[in-house]
Amino acid sequence: MNVVDYRWIQQTRKTLLDACEKLSADEWTAQNGYGLQSVRDTLVHMADCYHAWLGSFLLLKTKSPITSKEARQKMTIHDCIERFNQADIYVEEVFRLLGDQLDQPIERTIPWREGGDPISMTPRKLLTHTMTHEFHHKGQIVVMLRQLGHVPPNTDVLGTKDSTETET
Repeated sequence: MNVVDYRWIQQTRKTLLDACEKLSADEWTAQNGYGLQSVRDTLVHMADCYHAWLGSFLLLKTKSPITSKEARQKMTIHDCIERFNQADIYVEEVFRLLGDQLDQPIERTIPWREGGDPISMTPRKLLTHTMTHEFHHKGQIVVMLRQLGHVPPNTDVLGTKDSTETET
């Protein structure tokens, strides 16, 4: 796992976010009856995972990485894009600061939870978790878009440009 792998994830995320930008305000917050209830809530949850495990647990940049319900209810697609932009910074910092220690366990308590016993996780495992977590929920959003009557874009990593390809 490296920065090139993450670039593919960013490409698929951009494809999904571009589709979500076209949603009406009602579609953005429509309750779908499963998962995290709406496109908005699911995107916020996806970004929060990066903020929690990378920004908080690994990098100790924040003790409150989870968006409150009140703040989430006011978030626009552009707020979510900004939240993912910060997540990108955390991912790049993990690779830059811990890139040669990805398999070295880090033991500490979970910073955003009160109390609790320390847990031990490697940066590689947390990077893998955040990325697979994003893809899991991305699939849910694709289903939500279909339910809302949209034709979702192809968000498969196989549709991304390889690092050797140039933009046309």
